[in-house]
This record gives sequence, C-alpha cells and structure tokens, in this order.
Amino acid sequence: SDRRGDQAPVLAAVGPMQFEVASHRMATEFNAPIELESLPYTVARAIDPADAEFVQKQVSMEVLTRTDGVLLALFTTKWRLQGFAEDNPQVRLTSLVAAGDN
Repeated sequence: SDRRGDQAPVLAAVGPMQFEVASHRMATEFNAPIELESLPYTVARAIDPADAEFVQKQVSMEVLTRTDGVLLALFTTKWRLQGFAEDNPQVRLTSLVAAGDN
C-alpha cells in the first residue's frame, strides 16, 4: 500500500485464528516475532490498474498490491462496496475466487 509502505505488509485471513497461527509460526518456526495491527477492512475486490488512483482517493477504502501484482480495493463493509459500485459503475470490481461475501 502507498499509505503503509513496504515495511508494513498486510496479512489477509478468513478469521482471527489464522492471524494467531501466522503469528505463532513466525515466532516459533522462523524466530521472527511479529506485531499484528487490525485494519478496518472486511471486503476485497480486484481492480484494474487504471482505476487504482481513483479508488485510492476514496474514503473508507484502500488499494493494496498482492504479491502476484493484482491490485485489491479494500472496503470497510459490504455496504461500502455496494455504494461505491453503484456510484462508480465505470470501475470494474472483480470478486476473488474464494470470496464468501457475494
């Protein structure tokens, strides 16, 4: 994320236990304890790079780049996603394969 920089990577997970497991494994298996900070986002959609700058300027949203180069728009709630999609039909928002928030 441009807001966070490369020294503050974002770890996504389906539930809180996955964060606990990741933290434990980093500390015990790699001797690299980590500090986790919760973010307010609950929904993600892939976006076109051409839309990234516009999306990044929105309130209650953030754009992150996945390790495979895919850009993700993060939304605080499904209602924020719905409102943004309705107000900005020109922005293509693609559901992620494993997303259970459709």
